Amino acid sequence: MIDNTIIRITNWIKEYFVENGPDCKAVIGISGGKDSTIAATLLCEALGPERVIAVKMPQGFQHDIEVANKVIKYLDIKEVYEINIGSTCDALYSNLPDNIRDNQAVKSNTPARVRMSILYAIAAARHGRVVNTCNKSEDYVGYSTKFGDSAGDFSIFANYTVREVKEIGRYLDIPSEFIDKVPEDGLSGLTDEDNLGFTYEQLDRYLNDGIYPDYDIYKNIEERHKRNLHKIRRMPTCPNFNKHSRYDDI
Repeated sequence: MIDNTIIRITNWIKEYFVENGPDCKAVIGISGGKDSTIAATLLCEALGPERVIAVKMPQGFQHDIEVANKVIKYLDIKEVYEINIGSTCDALYSNLPDNIRDNQAVKSNTPARVRMSILYAIAAARHGRVVNTCNKSEDYVGYSTKFGDSAGDFSIFANYTVREVKEIGRYLDIPSEFIDKVPEDGLSGLTDEDNLGFTYEQLDRYLNDGIYPDYDIYKNIEERHKRNLHKIRRMPTCPNFNKHSRYDDI
């Protein structure tokens, strides 16, 4: 069953590019984590590594950047950029008032938005399409940055939970050091699961199997889901209350 899923995913990627940029390349941020690694593998399977652009974007010193280097070498991706966002973030922070600059949400979300700006700059220059690497589990609880890592031109894993993404990676015979690397935000020193207050396994049992976790965890999951729906829903638009336009029905 999983092999059929992979075939359908790679065919979907091919169809996307034929319809939305036949001569374009896929631009993907490579962190060394499972999502970007497995997504990049599928892109290489579908398009060939010569049509994939890998971008590393450390913020100052990144202790695990060698994992990203190993992923790129493993996939034989030749077009690679490393752009350190540390000075860019510092310059932006320096121009903000203290009460804004020191806010934790600003420090957490700004780097993700800077990274997405870089991916789109490369996509514009190299005729590319930007890959969104978020998965269904993260999207459900809003563990992403609006206009940051939640952005992109197309998403491979929006309908696949962490468990399912890992299953795809294992079937593709990707080394376990990439699939099972502990996910972390690279900012707080904490893992994703530490920040969330529950494990992805608990979340995926709920999403995939309908197995409810303990009350406090269930409450945490659903509260995160409800308050973060704005990240994945289409931007609301105010109706035109003046019915004079000839384009009202467009």
